[in-house]
Amino acid sequence: MSRPKPLSLEALSALLEAHFAPWVQALSLEPVEVSGVGAAFRLPCGPQVARGGGGGGPPMLCGQAMASAADTASVLTISALNGRFRNCTTVDLTTHFLRPVMSDAAEVRVEALSNGRRMATTRVEVRPLEGGAPGKLAATATCAFAYLED
Repeated sequence: MSRPKPLSLEALSALLEAHFAPWVQALSLEPVEVSGVGAAFRLPCGPQVARGGGGGGPPMLCGQAMASAADTASVLTISALNGRFRNCTTVDLTTHFLRPVMSDAAEVRVEALSNGRRMATTRVEVRPLEGGAPGKLAATATCAFAYLED
């Protein structure tokens, strides 16, 4: 059986608008790359996803935004690899925060570890974008999804 043709970046943006809640869309997650095994996204670090740095420091990307971005980017990635949106639900999301993200944007890179008939699993890395290049690993997530349709 042949693999479906991956969705385009424009198609992923359209899926985000069509299938996700307004507060998820407010993350302004932007697809930037799709490959045969995963995808990459840009997460702007604006005031809607920042928390105070404490002690007068710069604002930092809040953990809830990173976890939401990991979950959302994972669903978009498996959709890209499936060649279409498949209705699914998150059954597990394990996130580890390693260091703060204090930059204008972060890279959210997703790798599909498995993508079967009933379940999919992804691994996510979040890194600050520093001068356009990804910096040190800031957070990781492993996500598992159950497909609600064939």
